[in-house]
Parts: sequence; C-alpha cells; structure tokens
Amino acid sequence: MNGLVIMKSQQVVTSSVQVAKTFGKQHKHVLESIKNLVAENSAAKSMFAEGSYENRGKEYRIFYLNRDGFTLLAMGFTGNRALEFKLKYINAFNQMENEIKTMSKDSYMIDDRVKRAEKWITEEKERQRLALEVKKDKPKADYFDKQMKNPGLMTTTVIAKSYGMTANKLNKLLNKLGVIYKQGKNWIMYDKYAHQGYADYEQWSDEDNEHVHMLLKWTPKGRKLIYDMLSEYGIDTQIELLSNTNKKGEN
Repeated sequence: MNGLVIMKSQQVVTSSVQVAKTFGKQHKHVLESIKNLVAENSAAKSMFAEGSYENRGKEYRIFYLNRDGFTLLAMGFTGNRALEFKLKYINAFNQMENEIKTMSKDSYMIDDRVKRAEKWITEEKERQRLALEVKKDKPKADYFDKQMKNPGLMTTTVIAKSYGMTANKLNKLLNKLGVIYKQGKNWIMYDKYAHQGYADYEQWSDEDNEHVHMLLKWTPKGRKLIYDMLSEYGIDTQIELLSNTNKKGEN
C-alpha cells in the first residue's frame, strides 16, 4: 500500500500531507481545498479530522481523510497521472479494510489460498505457543479468584470467544484499530480511550510473586465499544452469524 493509508481512530484514513506528496501538490494548497469543501457543505466535516504533526521542532496543521473525504477531495484533481494515483488510493483503502476483515476470520473461512495458508500457519504457531504456556505456567487458583472479583468486568478471552476467536487475535485486531497497544506482556489502552470507562486493570502475579502483571478487563461500556467497532467492519458475533444463517435457511 506504500503508506498511502493508515489506521487512525477506528478508520482507514490518509493524510493531507500524504495526498500532497502523492499528487505532487503543495500541502498548503491541499489544506485550502479541504477548508473550502468543509465551508461549502457542513456534511463534509465528518470526512476530515484536523490534527497536527511536528517537523524540525515546529508544529504544522494536518487533516486526516477517510475514504469519502479523499474521494470528495480528489474529484478536483486533474492531470496525466491523477487517475493513476486515484486508483492506487482506492486499492489501498480496499486492501486495508479487507485486511481488517481477514484478521477476524479463521483460516478455513478465507477464500484466497495463499492468505488461508498464511493464516493457518499463524494459528498453528499460536496454538503451539498457548500449549507451551499452559505446560510451563499453569494458572493459579488465586488468579481465577482475582479474575472474578468484579463481575462487572469481562476478560478479553470471554469477549473473543463470543466472536469465535482467541484473545490474542482480538487483541491484535483492537491494536490495529488503534484502541490498545502492547507494553511488555501487558495490553494498555491508548490515551484516547483511557479514563473513559471502557476498561480497568487488575493485578496478578506469577507463582513466584516476582513478576506483577496488569490484566486488562472490559466494562459493559467497553464491550459495547468493541461490538460497535467490529460491526463497522462486518464482523459479527457467533450468535448473530447463527441467526443470519437461520434466517437465510428460512428464506
């Protein structure tokens, strides 16, 4: 994708800086075009998110554009290679969105043979890693007691199971969506979502009590956040998949 698009705030987006670079325009002119589009139609505001970036110690204005925002902006771009660049962008948006959907699928659900094989290898490595962990570090009874201390919180493992995936797969998906990141062995929420009531942390230690870990657990509000994010990319829970299958059978 050559860095044309990135994941930011749950969306596949590109930046005004990247657009200027790709189409050979001055960034200030791209900013001016976006400003005019938003001024002409208030509905366009949701397609552009303003931010800033640092270059040589100075901060500069930047806009992030979702697929609709890019399409609206690129309509006015002309020239010999403009169409070529537009097609590359469309392909980049499609590819990134497909990657997110593919990440949530088990290998047997992927049509592409190469990607199916790659996913199977990843799954097999994960199964072997989990088997090794279980053999090496058996969970302590007090760890499960701590897990159940707050019935209002739910582990990623339980939420992932409702989607028919492993906790590791869901964590990686939420990482790609910009919700959490890994620090050591712990998954941490990005600042944007921290302190918003989506999750909390519970401490647990290894058998030798030498290493303390922070377990990320989700509140009902956090579970709703995950559900809404995955739904946006067409990822349904197992119950929804079963319900949809039954409806199709009835028809």
